[in-house]
Amino acid sequence: MRREPLFFLKTIQHLLSTAELESIGCLIQPIGTMNNQILYTREIRAASRQFVRELDILDGKGCIKSFTLSESHLLMELDEQRCATGKELAELLVLEKSTVSRIIARLEAKKLIATVPNPHDRRHKPLELTQLGHGVVKQMHERADSQVNKALSFLGGNQRIAVSDALKSYARALGYVRRSEGYEIRRIEARDDAAVARIITGVMTEFGATGEGYSIMDEEVQQMTTSYASKDAAYFVVTRGERVLGCGGVARLAGGDPDTCELRKMYFLPELRGMGLGMKLILRSLETARELGYQRCYLETLEYMHHARHLYRKVGFRDIDAPMGNTGHCKCNFWMLLDLDTS
Repeated sequence: MRREPLFFLKTIQHLLSTAELESIGCLIQPIGTMNNQILYTREIRAASRQFVRELDILDGKGCIKSFTLSESHLLMELDEQRCATGKELAELLVLEKSTVSRIIARLEAKKLIATVPNPHDRRHKPLELTQLGHGVVKQMHERADSQVNKALSFLGGNQRIAVSDALKSYARALGYVRRSEGYEIRRIEARDDAAVARIITGVMTEFGATGEGYSIMDEEVQQMTTSYASKDAAYFVVTRGERVLGCGGVARLAGGDPDTCELRKMYFLPELRGMGLGMKLILRSLETARELGYQRCYLETLEYMHHARHLYRKVGFRDIDAPMGNTGHCKCNFWMLLDLDTS
């Protein structure tokens, strides 16, 4: 069945609504049935195809005549960065360095870019746009801005913000996919115990959370596999090859209602941070909590752990005024709760 002309705009609005409901803003896997997952996936793919078509990219008209899409992107990035090396451009464009070298050679031959002399390091060869290159990029911006502004004229103010947020979040999520290749999230095994204990104690020490009243003193730290072997608990590790780089899980809240679990000991080594794997592990833990029959998830943290609290809020945790249960972690001074049946 043919989709209506404004299908793409409607889909983008729908996607942002999903992002707001999930409180992460990056089109994460929705919690629900597999049919819902397939629906979201197909809708996103269809929107992406329509996006390419509507911007005249499919037939090549989206680029200024005589420039390939990759050449246009490189020129745009140089305009944005002002000055960049071939290696830096390869990272920005997500292309092989050899491919970028060929693009650079073509654009240099057209006198659109030039090497910036560096008398202190001849091996360092940053590039910049020439005057002619700036003129070409100006044309590209004018054409692209016109396309986007025409589309935005069909949307209200809040819808424009919604589209912008959804597209940026989706692009960021795609980047997470690329950077997280080779990493695995799996259930903890006995062979992981020593590494997990080092991560927990190391990260808590890094943030000054040591001594009585902190979870670093829990007996389970040295035997996490055994401690989370019961049917009402689950603990996961993030690995790359044989290395354990992060961990976290859920278990019944000590001293709490039977329908309430606790998100526990969620820690990552510095090299794993900023890759989106923290969000992925939290979502995996919460999905498992639902499968175990829990209706609420509680967590406690420290007020100065701003990044962690921001991450928790993204998946729907809300602040509460007092601790729940009897965890023994009296030094924790910030508490949050999530309703699993509505998130």
